[in-house]
Amino acid sequence: MIEAGIGRLLVASLHQAITEMLPMRLEFYEEWLSPKGLRDGRMGLAPLQAVLSFLRQEGELYEPVVERAGELAAGWWLAELPSVRRAVTTSGPFWLRRRLALGLCQDLIRQTFRDSHVTVVWAAGQGQVTLGTCVFCDVREPVAHRLCGFYVSAITAVMGAVGLSSTVEVSTCRATGGAACVLRVTPEVP
Repeated sequence: MIEAGIGRLLVASLHQAITEMLPMRLEFYEEWLSPKGLRDGRMGLAPLQAVLSFLRQEGELYEPVVERAGELAAGWWLAELPSVRRAVTTSGPFWLRRRLALGLCQDLIRQTFRDSHVTVVWAAGQGQVTLGTCVFCDVREPVAHRLCGFYVSAITAVMGAVGLSSTVEVSTCRATGGAACVLRVTPEVP
C-alpha cells in the first residue's frame, strides 16, 4: 500500500463495508482485498481500481457500499485521533471549529489515499474541499453520476463527530468530466 499511496484505512473500510452490505460477494472481492495483503501492508493501485470497477458494476449498491466505507473510515480514524486535537476541534468559537474540522477532513483524505492532492478553502461560510486526484473517480470514460460518495460520507461523519452538523455536496466530479472533485461543505450555524 505504501508504494501506491493507498492507506490501510481505505482498504479496511471498503472490506468491512463489502462484508456488511455484500456478504455473498465477499469472497469475490477478497481476491483483491485480501486480509493477508491488508495485514502485510501490500495493496497496489491496480487491485484497488479493480475492486472499485467491480463495485460500480453492482449498480445501485455502489453508493451505499462506498458511503458506508466512508463512515467507517471516519469513525476509525477519529477513534485513533489524539484526544487533545479532538478537544481543540470541538471547543472554541464556531468559525474556528469549522476550520479545524475541515483540517481533520483534509488529514483523513490524505490517510486514505496519499496522492489525493487535497486542498481546503473557506469562503462566505462554506468550506470547499478540492481533490485534484480522487481514487474513486479515476475512470477511463466519463460516467453519468458522481462517484465521490466515500468522501462525502467521511466528511459528513467527521463534521458531525466534532459537533458540526453539515451538508456536504459534490459541486464537480472527475468521474463526470470535471477537472477535479470539488465538495462543498455547509455547516449548520448553531
